[in-house]
Amino acid sequence: MTLKSDEFYLKAEQLIAAGRFIDSKGWVPATSGNFSARLADGNIAITVSGRHKGRLQTDDIMLIDPQGRSLDGKKPSAETLLHTSIYRRYPDVQAVLHPHSVNATLTARLFQNEIVLEDYELLKALPGIDTHESRIVVPIFSNDQDIPRLAAEVEHYLDAHGDIHGYIIAGHGFYTWGASVDDALRHLEALEFLFDIEIRLHGVKRL
Repeated sequence: MTLKSDEFYLKAEQLIAAGRFIDSKGWVPATSGNFSARLADGNIAITVSGRHKGRLQTDDIMLIDPQGRSLDGKKPSAETLLHTSIYRRYPDVQAVLHPHSVNATLTARLFQNEIVLEDYELLKALPGIDTHESRIVVPIFSNDQDIPRLAAEVEHYLDAHGDIHGYIIAGHGFYTWGASVDDALRHLEALEFLFDIEIRLHGVKRL
């Protein structure tokens, strides 16, 4: 009996298409980044570790359970726990995307613990925001090879500050999510644009 349903293959194709688009923008160099989508039974389709995200094939998408354990013998990304922790916290989230872009990396260099985005029209691309007269905070966490510890730090931040739209890991890109792969991709594009604007605005000031 195969564990991979028609839904798995549909989500895999969506992740593959997202990977091609994200790579076309230069946001996942080499084999960086990882993407996932939740299935109706709670299991998760996620990219196999070490695969180039712009050249993904169906075989590069694997199946894990909600705890991040492989269900098909393949090796998931080292950051799988960051995906599963987002799904546990946000029941409505169905996709998580993690690019490793220049803008996210530079943002972590220019700003210490968070970047504030406010009064931008493009904020309306994010869920729950219907006016440019809005302000969001994207936290920046130190990179950590101990992923359970890093996931716990993110959880602690969310407990203290409430819901967020994404977070940056210094030197390691950022995570964002959505109610579908398309929604998560829209959030990724919007945050990328806004990071770029803030870098141009503040970078020349040499904070």
